[in-house]
Amino acid sequence: MTFTRRSFTAAALVAAISTLGIAIAPANAKDLTKLTFIQEWPTPDGFWVPWILGNKKGFYAEEGIDLEIVVPPTVADTMKFLGTGRAQVAFTTVMDVIFAKEQEAPVTAIARYGRGNNWGILSAQGSPLKVPELKGKTIGIYNDAWTKAQLTMMLADAGLKLDDVNTVAASDDTVPLLLQKKVDAITGITNAEGTEMFTTGDEKAEFIAATDHGVPNTPIFMIAGNDDWLKANPDVAKAFLRATKKSIEYAAAHPDEGIAAFTELYSKAYDEKFITQQWKDTVPLFGEMGPDLMVMNDADWVSLLTALKKFQVVAAPLASSAYYTNQYLQ
Repeated sequence: MTFTRRSFTAAALVAAISTLGIAIAPANAKDLTKLTFIQEWPTPDGFWVPWILGNKKGFYAEEGIDLEIVVPPTVADTMKFLGTGRAQVAFTTVMDVIFAKEQEAPVTAIARYGRGNNWGILSAQGSPLKVPELKGKTIGIYNDAWTKAQLTMMLADAGLKLDDVNTVAASDDTVPLLLQKKVDAITGITNAEGTEMFTTGDEKAEFIAATDHGVPNTPIFMIAGNDDWLKANPDVAKAFLRATKKSIEYAAAHPDEGIAAFTELYSKAYDEKFITQQWKDTVPLFGEMGPDLMVMNDADWVSLLTALKKFQVVAAPLASSAYYTNQYLQ
C-alpha cells in the first residue's frame, strides 16, 4: 500500500539513516527490555511524533521498555523486519498486514492508529469534482493494488469503470503532478498528499472522501507485532501499547512539544513546515481520546476483507480474527 511523503535530498537521507537506532532511556537502561519498533516508511514523517515524544518523555522507560525506533531501508522492508523477528513491533498499514498474511508471515495487527479511512481523490483548490465528473479525466495514482481497488470502488459508485478515466502512475509522489497541472486530480490521504498540497502549493485541496463512495472505513495505519514474540512476551506487548496510547494522547495535547522532539532528531532530514502541518492534520483522525483509542473493530475488518475479495485484491481472505487482535490492549 503506497502513501507519499515529501521528497528530500540524498544528504538528508544520510542524516536519516544515521538515526536508524533511536533509544532514549534512563541510566539504568540495562534493567529495561529492548524493543525494536520498525517504521512504515524509509524517511521520517509526522506520524511518528507520538512515540518520538513519548520516548523522550520516558513513557516507555516507565513501562520497562528501552524503545529503539528503526527506519527501514525501503518501504518493502517493514514486514520483512517484523516477519523475521528483526523487529518485535511495527508501524505499518492494514494492507501490509493482509498481504503479509497471504505470504504466511507471522504478523498480527495489535492496535489501530486513527479511527477511519481518510483516503480519497484530491483536486486543486477551486476545482471541486464529483465522482461522475471523473469520466474522461486524468488522475495521478500510485501503482499498487489497493489504490486501484479503492479507485475502482469509488468509480463503481457512480456507474463508472477504471477504463473510464486516464491514470498516470507516480513513482513516489502524486502531488507534483497536480501542482504542475499534468493531471486533473490525484489519489491520496488528507494528512500526506493533502498536507503537501497545503504546505507546498499554498492551497487547500478539494477532497472527495472514498468512504462516501463505497470504500470501507477501515483505519489505514496499524501497529503490528511478530506472532512468536507476542506469544512469548504478552506483558511486554501490553506495556508497549500502554506507553504508545499515553504517547498519542500526550502528543495530541502538546503538539508543539511533539514537533520539537521530532525536529531535534530529524531537522536535517525533513521539512519542519510539512511535519508541523502533518501532525496538525493527523490529530483529528484519532477522534475522542478514550479507552477505545487504539481498539480495532471487527466490523471494519469484515467490510474491508469483503471488499478485497469482491474486487479481487485478495483471492481468498482469511477470517478477520486471523489478521488482528485486541488482547494486548486489555
